Amino acid sequence: METGVYMFPTDYSIPPDDLAREVEARGFGSLWFPEHTHIPAERVSQWPGGPDLPREYWHTYDPFIAITAAAAATKKLLLGTGICLVIERDPIVTAKSVASVDRLSNGRFIFGIGGGWNAEEMENHGTNFRTRFRHLRENILAMKEIWTQEEAEFHGDFVNFDKMWSYPKPLQRPHPPIIMGGDGPTTFDRVVEFCDGWMPTGRGIEPGPLGEKIAMLRRQGDEAGRDYLPVSIFGTSSDPADMERLEQAGVDRVLFTLPSEDREKTLPLLDKLAEP
Repeated sequence: METGVYMFPTDYSIPPDDLAREVEARGFGSLWFPEHTHIPAERVSQWPGGPDLPREYWHTYDPFIAITAAAAATKKLLLGTGICLVIERDPIVTAKSVASVDRLSNGRFIFGIGGGWNAEEMENHGTNFRTRFRHLRENILAMKEIWTQEEAEFHGDFVNFDKMWSYPKPLQRPHPPIIMGGDGPTTFDRVVEFCDGWMPTGRGIEPGPLGEKIAMLRRQGDEAGRDYLPVSIFGTSSDPADMERLEQAGVDRVLFTLPSEDREKTLPLLDKLAEP
């Protein structure tokens, strides 16, 4: 089972390139950055993690720029968005960002995506909370056309463009792995239809029920003729017993969460996580 690190890279924390070098030096397999373009000062949406939203949510760097810095500082480390809020992004621009990062990282990019929880945030981008997953689906399908076709064209309810040329194409073919975040009643439908894996949070999910969900996902994938669908879980304990239970449940990758702190506070935490 692979281990990786998840962190909000901010203007006050360890820089993403510095963090990436230290993560790779300690033998972790991957590094993941989340996304929030902004946080509305007034909102009704409740953060799933509790009553008080941490400040890193509105201080975080753009994930593609942070990943580019991390890619330039490393050689083998996989780099992912965890998650990219594609419903807040133009799909033509995002397709180019994904392809560019994949090229510049020499094929080390993983495209983690999700629908998000902050209705007010996405409304500022013109996205309706109730239709966000339909919107997400079209964005991804449109991006796949851009990545795989010489003359891409797409016509849907949310995304529309006539034949066009867009390069570069991703280095990974047909495109980087697309990993679906979340744990809703129809999440597996999206994973099986247009994604390449699942990435739930470890918060509140016990290994037993998680194992049942993973088995359900893989049965659904088999029935649809999909290849093996890997599972990455973030926000988990690093306790060896917990790790063993997650591996037995069918988890392929665990991502340890680091707080958004400076280098002096981050490195001892990394050393602790890297202990055998």
